[in-house]
Amino acid sequence: MVLLTSSKRSISIPTMYILSTALPFTLLTLISPTCHLASAFQSPFFVAPTSEATKVPTKTKGVEIEMPNFDELFANIQKLSPLAKLAIESKEGGFASIDDHKSDHKLNWKTLENSKPGQKPIHQIHKIDNFLNLGCPLLRFRSSLEGPCIGERFANFIMSLDERKKWDGQIADVNGLYQVYDTDVANILTNFKYGECSNLGVGYCATKSNLVSSAREQLTMCGIQDFANGSCIIWGTEMEDRHNHLLPRGERKERARSHLFATTLMPTGPNSFDAEYVLQLDCGGNIPSFLTTPVIVDTVKSLFHHAKKYFVGGDGSDLSSYITAQAKQQLDSMHNLFAEKKGILFAT
Repeated sequence: MVLLTSSKRSISIPTMYILSTALPFTLLTLISPTCHLASAFQSPFFVAPTSEATKVPTKTKGVEIEMPNFDELFANIQKLSPLAKLAIESKEGGFASIDDHKSDHKLNWKTLENSKPGQKPIHQIHKIDNFLNLGCPLLRFRSSLEGPCIGERFANFIMSLDERKKWDGQIADVNGLYQVYDTDVANILTNFKYGECSNLGVGYCATKSNLVSSAREQLTMCGIQDFANGSCIIWGTEMEDRHNHLLPRGERKERARSHLFATTLMPTGPNSFDAEYVLQLDCGGNIPSFLTTPVIVDTVKSLFHHAKKYFVGGDGSDLSSYITAQAKQQLDSMHNLFAEKKGILFAT
């Protein structure tokens, strides 16, 4: 067994699952479709040699996944998302506390849309044409929404097939394949510098064909980082081609590649929050970005239209049902805890 410790907690995990705790932790990169080979995504936060990768067990017996270099990952997220930087620095205030002239001065952002917050579900869209020379644009969307800031609910819009179908007409499959056995491994590796990891794993999604492209598939590592002030960061990046064995069985599709994805939510009041959504997606197939970018923009707009309706809530709404169920679950947990302590008291 190996004991991993941080300033907050320690856990023991089998030695076989830690290949090298002293080396930088590998962030998983992209997988090419098996129908044609392509170079995997390379960037400073990836370490190629498998022998240097740190692996952790998942809840699926016999399946391990590699841990990212969180320092490099979140350095890039903070560079691109001022709201994420604000959350990681334990600051508050949302977009009102951000000075884009200071945070974006080294990046060549172009403004695609700009309106007053609250007028539209997305009030700002920015773009970098070729971030890191990866051949595809990086997009940043900003939204200010009414309702409670519940990161798990927003993540569910993306990670649940039933929810995804409500706003994404192109989605064909979403499957959370492998969840890490214990998220405390990630927390200990980061020493809670980037919030507390509440969810981490590898998932699969596939889209239908459309007028612009054929069907696509992705295999992505995703996580959720929670912060004490109620903020959260939902992040993801594509897996490396050496992890093809994690793909579900079936006929392979053209590969789409999320080089980097991050959505940051931050409360701005008791019933409002700001959201910043950053995505660099290579749709694959050598389709020019002037064709794919409008499709991506329209899809993200659909997501935020759905989010706006959902978080307004109201009697009988899905949000109301969720909050009621969560309150009942917490109450049941308290009753169970009291019953256990009462049993111990009588036993003694």
